Amino acid sequence: MPEAGSSAPADTRFSVLLPVYHRDSPEFLRRAFGSVTVEQTLRPDEVVIVRDGPVGQELGQTLDELVATSPVRVVVVELAENVGLARALEQGLARCAHEIVARMDADDVSRPERFAVQVPLVVGGLDIVGSAIEEFDDESEVHDGGAVVRTPPLSAQDIATGSRFHSPFNHPSVVYRRSAVAAAGGYQDLPLMEDYWLFARMLQAGARAQNVAEPLVLYRVGAGAYARRGGWRLLRSELGLQRQMRRAGFTTRAQLMRNVVVRGGYRLVPERFRRRMYRLWLFVR
Repeated sequence: MPEAGSSAPADTRFSVLLPVYHRDSPEFLRRAFGSVTVEQTLRPDEVVIVRDGPVGQELGQTLDELVATSPVRVVVVELAENVGLARALEQGLARCAHEIVARMDADDVSRPERFAVQVPLVVGGLDIVGSAIEEFDDESEVHDGGAVVRTPPLSAQDIATGSRFHSPFNHPSVVYRRSAVAAAGGYQDLPLMEDYWLFARMLQAGARAQNVAEPLVLYRVGAGAYARRGGWRLLRSELGLQRQMRRAGFTTRAQLMRNVVVRGGYRLVPERFRRRMYRLWLFVR
């Protein structure tokens, strides 16, 4: 017990939340898992893996191997059927033992210094901390300098302003307080937009936020990435997101109209133009 007049030390323990489903690659999962455990200069106290429905024999065996050989505690949350990312993350958050939680995807790679940079910022009082990411298809692109860096708005003011038009965080890069996520209503089902909708609600609820300019996560793009950023399904989710943000008072009527025209239009242009528009947007930012 601390002496009278002194303050208790901050709790630096944290969990990693990593969802897995049947389309994930066993090879990429091994790489992702290693990058958040054995390779980290500041290792997590546990990894919570959410198995979102049946995953098949090879991926299931990979999960078993990772659990058996992990240098940190692993909790596997097994869902009987595929429920989608939002519900899977909610199930995983409920099983995290610690207040600080770091997100990770099954096909990305965290740099060794990631948690050593982000976790102290959350311990120091922030509710959510993201970072820049490097988009890659093959890791050799990162070493050769060919990866595209996606830098989010950095300061609290820029995050608040930018969030009215685009997601203010790169989802696979965030470290947040579980209580701040819960206070905003948690992940809610909105296919392909559940992260943006959560971040908007967190900011509106007063979450203290910051992004790190350093790319701490390597984001695997792969074949079909630009195709997945468009199409009618994503347009429906986009329109749903814009309605929700306007209804919540997060955006103005003018911002709603701008977002529907610009962001909605981006979903419907041919893939080759979408790629060019995206690269141009990154360059301008």
